[in-house]
Amino acid sequence: MALTMYDASVTVFLHNLKQLSHLLDKGLAHAKASGIDPSTLVNAKLAEDMRPLSFQIQSASDAAKLAVARVTGTKAPSFEDTETTFEELQARIAKTRDWLQTVPREAFDGAEERAFTMKAGPTELAFVGQTYLLHFALPNFFFHVTTAYAILRHNGVSIGKRDYLGRA
Repeated sequence: MALTMYDASVTVFLHNLKQLSHLLDKGLAHAKASGIDPSTLVNAKLAEDMRPLSFQIQSASDAAKLAVARVTGTKAPSFEDTETTFEELQARIAKTRDWLQTVPREAFDGAEERAFTMKAGPTELAFVGQTYLLHFALPNFFFHVTTAYAILRHNGVSIGKRDYLGRA
């Protein structure tokens, strides 16, 4: 069976959002065991000019849902970006996963060549589905997942490669 756009997007996003949720579980457990206020981790950054953990989770969520919406020509749900706790971030991931599971495989028919434009700041970018998914959407998603991992790891959370990768 050939690899489909559904397989290269939805299944990848679902798996890695599940792992992101696992990383947050480990982060909250670390905060509780160490007597750290959990909001310290939610607001933690790798560098002063970077965005915090909460933003990384929100951005991974947005990257997944918007990628699927763009390549299928559908509308993604809009989330407010108001999460400030581990529980709210977990709920954001769950809502994203739930929505992804509603998108049928058939919605991806022709997605490889589907043309669309999107705004990136003041710039409008033109894409076709496969190029967008492979060279923009997936790298963007993994940037935010990896940054979330790095923030937690940098702040003493005992996580490693297996926590990041999980089982396929």
